[in-house]
Amino acid sequence: MTDTDVHSDAADRQLLQRMAGGDRDALATLYRSYHARLGRFLSRLTRRPDIIEEAINDCFLIVWQKADGFRGDSQVSTWIMGIAYRCGLKALRQHGADPVDQDELGDDRMAADDPDEDRELRDWLGKGLERLSADQRVVVELVYGVGYKLEDIAEMLECPLGTIKARLFHARVKLRNVLPALAGGARALTGNLS
Repeated sequence: MTDTDVHSDAADRQLLQRMAGGDRDALATLYRSYHARLGRFLSRLTRRPDIIEEAINDCFLIVWQKADGFRGDSQVSTWIMGIAYRCGLKALRQHGADPVDQDELGDDRMAADDPDEDRELRDWLGKGLERLSADQRVVVELVYGVGYKLEDIAEMLECPLGTIKARLFHARVKLRNVLPALAGGARALTGNLS
């Protein structure tokens, strides 16, 4: 955990304490600081832009209702991401689990120095990630996209650490097997992934 993480977590804990006392401004502050991060995470989890805002709002309703119950055993961000994960899965069940086309997710999720190369790489990786189960994809996203430790992910997803390790192992094996076949025009980019 970096100094920035500690400061951010301490600030988040203070916001939760204020929310537990009914402070709506604290809720608004926490919502603004997490909205973009949760939007990116849920777009990769759900592949359904039409339900991302619903899942984020449901997540923060739960955060508001349970702010006084936060035990402090983990970082606030881990707790919130876990709630968002469950809200995303619930929204998928309610709206149907079919993901939307990757192109409908928009290009605002990642800045690019070379837009064509970046888009080609994202499309290639996106196609590989689509081959993973939702459980595998979310673990890959949380490890490589967000940078969480496996222990935090186990807590977040409320599963044993061994399950998280197995999902990551199987996701890596599957990606190792499918990405070369999907490469096509992105073959030249594979050297950048090593």
